[in-house]
Amino acid sequence: MPTESHRRPPTIDPVAAQRWAGRAPAPGSPWLHEEVGRRMEDRLQWIKARPRHWADWSPLRGGLEAHALVAQRYADAQAWVVEPEPALQPATAQALTSPWWSAKRWRGGRTHLFEPLPEGGVDLLWANMALHMAADPEALIGQWHRQVAVDGFLMFSCLGPDTVRELRAVHARLGGPPAGHEFTDMHDWGDMLVHAGFAEPVMDMERIVLTWGTPEAALAELRTLGRNLHPARFPALRGRGWKAALTQALGGLAVPGEHDGRIALTFEVIYGHAFRPAARVSVASESAVSLRDMKAMLGRGRPD
Repeated sequence: MPTESHRRPPTIDPVAAQRWAGRAPAPGSPWLHEEVGRRMEDRLQWIKARPRHWADWSPLRGGLEAHALVAQRYADAQAWVVEPEPALQPATAQALTSPWWSAKRWRGGRTHLFEPLPEGGVDLLWANMALHMAADPEALIGQWHRQVAVDGFLMFSCLGPDTVRELRAVHARLGGPPAGHEFTDMHDWGDMLVHAGFAEPVMDMERIVLTWGTPEAALAELRTLGRNLHPARFPALRGRGWKAALTQALGGLAVPGEHDGRIALTFEVIYGHAFRPAARVSVASESAVSLRDMKAMLGRGRPD
């Protein structure tokens, strides 16, 4: 049985990951997360299943506008909001609670804020841009599996290994420690999904290039997207000399004739979805099955 340290990505400091998880984004959701959420929501048109209920995992950071798009697509479905970090719950509730006089409050299904999910799980679990910042992603995927109903599905997105490769090269040239922790390849995510009990994982990837007019603007937006969780990151505050060198090096990423001469950084975005199949019990002299899985098996008939 693998230990927790073996399941954890080797380049993520769990203390730093927890500190970042409890830090509320301000103001609102990051622009890139909203854009990725919009693109992921568009992929829902290819899924024929119509969820009766769905849950959004940490929408304040994942994207409030993306949450609204999913809610609009499944207007008749009951919606749940899951926020595992207590520090983010007040801001999330404020952002998603409509005043009593709002027409939005009386349209569509009810939104359950931080309430227990249905006993059998939800038909859709939506998790936008969360997995790459998890210190123990296998445990998180396992948690998601328990929250998805039989025949329900998971939709998620995260950053891939080529993300900010230009910034990583800058840090290497300046002789500093890694610019950030390593991101996981989409094929490894697929393996983790299957190991957790999901079936038919479908993974795809695209690269998005963001541009900025100044190094200061680039750094300001990068701070909204995450932090350096690498255990070997610089352990103290940087001085003015480092900031000046970094700013100059980032300015050098603006190549005349490319991207309108603006600073450009690449983001590899991974999208995935997978279904939760009915539990199957291997033939043995003695087998253990959870009550929830037993109910699902009985509801579907005897397994093959």
